[in-house]
Amino acid sequence: MEEDIDTRKINNSFLRDHSYATEADIISTVEFNSTGELLATGDKGGRVVIFQREQESKNQPHRRGEYNVYSTFQSHEPEFDYLKSLEIEEKINKIRWIPQQNAAYFLLSTNDKTVKLWKVSERDKRPEGYNLKDEDGRLRDPCTITTLRVPVLRPMDLMVEATPRRIFSNAHTYHINSISVNSDYETYMSADDLRINLWNLEITNRSFNIVDIKPANMEELTEVITAAEFHPHHCNTFVYSSSKGTLRLCDMRSSALCDKHAKFFEEPEDASNRSFFSEIISSISDVKFSHSGKYVMTRDYLTVKVWDLNMENRPIETYQVHDYLRSKLCSLYENDCIFDKFECVWNGSDSVIMTGSYNNFFRMFDRNTKRDVTLEASRENSKPRAVLKPRKVCIGGKRRKDEISVDSLDFSKKILHTAWHPSENIITVAATNNLYIFQDKVN
Repeated sequence: MEEDIDTRKINNSFLRDHSYATEADIISTVEFNSTGELLATGDKGGRVVIFQREQESKNQPHRRGEYNVYSTFQSHEPEFDYLKSLEIEEKINKIRWIPQQNAAYFLLSTNDKTVKLWKVSERDKRPEGYNLKDEDGRLRDPCTITTLRVPVLRPMDLMVEATPRRIFSNAHTYHINSISVNSDYETYMSADDLRINLWNLEITNRSFNIVDIKPANMEELTEVITAAEFHPHHCNTFVYSSSKGTLRLCDMRSSALCDKHAKFFEEPEDASNRSFFSEIISSISDVKFSHSGKYVMTRDYLTVKVWDLNMENRPIETYQVHDYLRSKLCSLYENDCIFDKFECVWNGSDSVIMTGSYNNFFRMFDRNTKRDVTLEASRENSKPRAVLKPRKVCIGGKRRKDEISVDSLDFSKKILHTAWHPSENIITVAATNNLYIFQDKVN
């Protein structure tokens, strides 16, 4: 990655057949677990698909890194809120893994209202030789039992089971937009438009409201919470972003209700760029702490910003994701694209950041060299081990052969969700109903 940011090879892509793709197949979240061995995706149909990384074999050492389907299960079903006469979609908004502590894997998944804790475990043995049951599982008559048998474990085909262990519901009036597991691995938080709740992973019937920005009179509402995340190392610190483009760092040690922030990050607005759309495009759609915990990254409609936790008045780095869209804001407003919520991710060493764009483009910015690249995830160049060519967008004037005009960009193809392997240069991008996995060029 440090040597050449442009040469990424396709490692694998999980392509569903376009002719059968439905609205339910659209991927709505992607997340690696803490080791990167597993990758989970959630879709609009409420399904979770988990991919597992192949182990390296001596015969085919280059095959290390291919991800194959490990488990698929239905996480959420559509529901109806009879009190408010509202349909609650089954769409998975976020998935967060809980660091592995035993042989099983645990993950949290959420739709608009309900968070579920899932246990994913393997079974390759089955007990045989029960005393009180026959081989079909029927209870035996105790009078017929004359001898005692010692049950034995027999090998069987590997089975991966996903079971819901906890269901955390009825705590949010508004739609849940983010969940974040704390570094103590005992608690997590869930955030909606106006409130953030703190949960214990063992307790489902009680949560603590730690942020509440709902005004007494809803007509005075000026901003909503858009994303929230715990600090990676300090279990008392978290950050949340707002639709006004601001960031608040809160410390749970100061008070039980963190309405008063410890730090407030806001960039003064450039008056020369002020327009009718300024407020909409300044809304933060995603916030991510760096792995080191020193920085926090925010994504708004046109830019990615990196903030130093010790400097509140302006970001230390600003990256233009697709500045060529500034002239297109009017049509993007009319087709509702201006409200798209793009995510952003760090690489394992916090040196490169990645975020999505339109036309199935995604952007990478190297923080050290200040180089950036635009790459495309498409079925045309999705042959295994094909090298991705950098793409360029031209705004006006003469268009070179390898450039694409801003007027011919496809705004229905968008990469909103991306994830980066925690320690290696393996990335995954969700392009509508297709999942692409790319890895750095292997020698």
